[in-house]
Parts: sequence; structure tokens; C-alpha cells
Amino acid sequence: MHVSPAPDRHGKTRLRFRKGLYSTYLHAPLDTEEFWQEYQAALAGVKAASQHIGASRHKPGSLAALALSYYQSPEFIGLRDSTKAVRRGIIDRFVRKAGADPVRLIERKHVKAIIGGMASTPHAANNLLKALRLLLDFAMDIELIERNPARGIKGFKVATKGFATWSEADIAAYEKAHPIGTRARLAMALLLYTGQRRGDVVRMGWQHVVANRIAVRQSKTGARLELKIHKALADALAHTERTNLTFLVTENGAPFSPAGFGNLFREWCDTAGLKGRSAHGLRKSAAKRVADAGRSTNQIQALTGHATLQEVGRYTRAADQMKLADQAVDSMPDRSDREHNFPNRKTRLDKHARKALK
Repeated sequence: MHVSPAPDRHGKTRLRFRKGLYSTYLHAPLDTEEFWQEYQAALAGVKAASQHIGASRHKPGSLAALALSYYQSPEFIGLRDSTKAVRRGIIDRFVRKAGADPVRLIERKHVKAIIGGMASTPHAANNLLKALRLLLDFAMDIELIERNPARGIKGFKVATKGFATWSEADIAAYEKAHPIGTRARLAMALLLYTGQRRGDVVRMGWQHVVANRIAVRQSKTGARLELKIHKALADALAHTERTNLTFLVTENGAPFSPAGFGNLFREWCDTAGLKGRSAHGLRKSAAKRVADAGRSTNQIQALTGHATLQEVGRYTRAADQMKLADQAVDSMPDRSDREHNFPNRKTRLDKHARKALK
């Protein structure tokens, strides 16, 4: 069966799967449905590892062999597809440079030197550090190393405001440049009036439309949403072919990849004279519009599918701040030299007022 109880590095007895060079811990209690799911995933990991191109060339105990084992582990397999793709890309790039190095010889100073050498790309450095922490945690779990040298190392502090929220003037400029009936206008309408991420927008199609709603299952969160089709979106969809798999298609009639769509959308923004604008910025604008209309965080969350109310609270806080500030300003007394305070100065004040307006 290849499963036996074994103490982990903390002295806690856990169920360990080991077959050949492949090893991982199973987290679920023995003989439960979750246990058998993890067990089948572990067996699939062994098979995939043995069939992986170049697997036989990976020296046991090397970073390349560790990465391959990690990719077949329940910890990795259980991630969302989008998360797996991003994390694997980061690890693969690192392994191409250092894959032959033995895991047990990696020390804290080596990790600090690797991350420190990426000062010109701080975001990439921080992403690699996060991936290394997780990869070396897995190495500890399968007892290749006793401690994780990446733990406790600090990344770069990066000041960022994130994607820029589109203003109403930005939206108007884009609509003027891209009229109803164009792919560019349809893309904007889908992003703005559904409040979804580009990766979810490119998968939308007529098969997701029931009556006046679009059904969405978010790829990042797994959340299932049913969204009413706004009349502005309905106008854009009225010019959309019903024979395509998705609303948005490439010049060849194929569905977009999220990255390919993002690149083309930036070109459409440039055409409209909108520099520094992105698809994700429209998602933020959708949330801001709802907040400015006086709607609650729950209503924004129902539209965008954010995992927590805390994530959408900033939109309602900003809207509330403006309204409260307006009320505060309106409550202040007027100028002391206005006519209603000094009626006998009417002629002189009118003269000064006319002069000020010239």
C-alpha cells in the first residue's frame, strides 16, 4: 500500500506515502474518503514522475527532483489551476538555473544572495522568495532537510497603488474611441458591467446566459455568481455572434487566453489615449460606481465575488468619506461679508463682485 506511520520533524506521527523516490505525507485520517483521494493523488504523482520527460536525468535530492515531486504532491495538486500555473512558472525558471544543486546544501546565505541579486525586479524577487518557502517546506515534510533556510528572510518593500481605477472621463473616452459593435467596446462592457476579472470574462459565452443573467464561476475563488445583464452590456451583446464558444474571440475566431486578451486590451486603451489603464482597473471602477451610488459592501461583494467584506470596504469607505466631507463643508457658515449679513453694503459688494468676475 506504500503508506506507513512516521514521525515528522516535530515528533508528530503522520501517515507517509513512499514509493521509489517519491514521498509525501497524507493529511486526512486513515480510511476516510479524503484519505483515499489523497492516496490516489499520490499514486498519480508516482506515475507522472516516472513518465515526466527528463525525470530520469534528475539526480535524487536535487532541486529539480524536489520540484518534480512537489508538482505531483497533494499540496500542489489541490491548488487552483491559476495558482498552479503561476507558481510552477516561478519555480521552473529557478530550476532551469539551479536545478542540479543538492537541496540539503542550500543555506540561508544562498537564499539571501539569490533574492538580493534581484533588486532591480523586486516583485519577481518577492514572488520567488514566497515560492521557495513553500517548496522548501515540502522538502522538510519529505525529510530531505531539517529546516527551511528561506523562512524568516525578508523580501523587498514595494510601494504600489495597484491597478489604476478608471475615472468616468476615462470610460467616456474609451467609449468614444470604440463604438458599439466593436470587440473593444464589448470587452469594456463585459469587464465594467459584470465586475469580473479578465480570466473570467474571456470564458463567458452565450451558454452562460439564462434569461437576463450571466452565470459565472470565478477561476480564482471558485465562487459561483449569477449576474443581471445591465442594459449597456445588453446593447454590446446584441452585436455579438451566437455561434462562437465565447463572446470575445481572436481574429481567428478562437477564445482568448487571459494574457493575450490583457495585451490586446491595453492596445485598445492606447488607441483611446488612455495610458496606464488596464482590464483590472475596470473591475475596480465597477465596485466604485456601486459604492458611489450608496450601495453596501455586501452588494459590492455580490457583484465582484470578493472573498471578504474587508476587500471591498475601501470602496464604500471612500464613498462615505466624500459624502461626509460634503456634509461637513456645507455645515460651515458663509462669508461674513455676504449681503445677508450686511444689507447696507449691497452696492459696494455688487461692485466688488463684478470686478472679481471680470
